[in-house]
Amino acid sequence: MVVSLEAPVLLYDGDCAFCARSVRFLLEHDPDGTARVAAREGPAGRALLAGHPDARSADSLVWVERRTTGARALVRYRALLAIGRYLGGGWRVLAAFGRAIPPSIGDHAYDVIARHRRRLAGPGACVVFTPAERRRVLD
Repeated sequence: MVVSLEAPVLLYDGDCAFCARSVRFLLEHDPDGTARVAAREGPAGRALLAGHPDARSADSLVWVERRTTGARALVRYRALLAIGRYLGGGWRVLAAFGRAIPPSIGDHAYDVIARHRRRLAGPGACVVFTPAERRRVLD
């Protein structure tokens, strides 16, 4: 499967309630309504990850965006900062402040939350998309 990367794509763990809430947050706060989402385990997610072997080991969110030099996949703390820049407004400001945190510290904090994400989010894992959101889902 070939995935056209006209807009950024958030790859998420389809079995994780915390990830489902992250997807919901992105869809609700996307200023342009152009970002796409795909489960990592689905056909589109697997196709995007195949092109970014360094992102395959990430066990939660992956942000894939087009650059002038080609697509890049960001994981962990760098992915969160990129999502903040994409969302704009106050999120862009928070991301700018977040860049002052060394990536090793940001990645460590991300890893701690990721390790406990299933317990933090509680039960439930599925993202139920509205008909309007469904057009933004790649799987």
